[in-house]
Amino acid sequence: MKNYLYHVAGLCLVATGAMADTPVLNVYTYDGFDSDWGPGPQIEAAFEETCACDLQWVAAGDGAAVLSRLRLEGDNTDADVVLGLDTNLVAAARETGLFAATNVSAEYDLPVAWEDDTFVPFDWGYFAFVANKDVEAPADFKALADSDLKIIIEDPRSSTPGLGLLMWVKAAYGDEAADVWADLADNIVTVTPGWSEAYGLFLDGESDAVLSYTTSPAYHVIAEEDDSKTSWSFAEGNYMQVEVAAKLASTDTPELADQFLAFLVTDAAQSIIPTTNWMFPAVTPEAGLPEGFGDLTQPADALLLSPEDAAAAAAPGIEEWRDALAQ
Repeated sequence: MKNYLYHVAGLCLVATGAMADTPVLNVYTYDGFDSDWGPGPQIEAAFEETCACDLQWVAAGDGAAVLSRLRLEGDNTDADVVLGLDTNLVAAARETGLFAATNVSAEYDLPVAWEDDTFVPFDWGYFAFVANKDVEAPADFKALADSDLKIIIEDPRSSTPGLGLLMWVKAAYGDEAADVWADLADNIVTVTPGWSEAYGLFLDGESDAVLSYTTSPAYHVIAEEDDSKTSWSFAEGNYMQVEVAAKLASTDTPELADQFLAFLVTDAAQSIIPTTNWMFPAVTPEAGLPEGFGDLTQPADALLLSPEDAAAAAAPGIEEWRDALAQ
């Protein structure tokens, strides 16, 4: 028995030594990406088959909250890669000086030209209010404000959809944005920190509509065989979101971080995105998009501020939003 115990102990030491030699890649992301139903688990398994490494997700709230955490941690962060910022946060993220350039490139299928040596796009979509089909859709924000419809939105200080809504109103109405928010205030049931909470409340019947994406109804069709949900196209146009990932300058595994960013735009990873993150992939998978993506709402127009214009609009937009909801 003693010899057996020595043998077992020896095997444990060998295993522990092997684990200690396995490089670890820490990726900060938003809660939904690292959920059981999100793309995180599948992308982790697929990447680990190629990297001889241990990919560890660190969920840190919604996208804007992830950037706030990185600002606090600075160069002492444990993150090697961050995944889940978007074009509205790119300029602010770049200003931190925390991110490093990469040589990753791909033949992107984005509706906008993409040239950036640091931030790698991995999916995109259009913001939209999602509702049941039996709810009469307003034509635009002003019609929504004039209606009795109740909506749930996300906090722009912690959530990329919430910040995207600010940019949407600003891009559509410019100097009139504050008036639009004032008119919308009594339509807003509640403001949640992130997308997951907002969508959950909507599904529980707490509102007529929720700020989400034109691609969200595809989830109900494909995963639940439920075609009762739709999204609203507004006459002003719908605002676009491009989600990105980037390498931290402080990482001690820069080659592994680059390997992960390159993997993120391969067919192996991009084919996971549509039916887990329920967004359009940055590179169309070789097998094409799932069938349920063919009947999605097409926006009347696509709106998107440049990263610089979005950064300039963020602070005054948040002030307008906060003043309107405080009335």
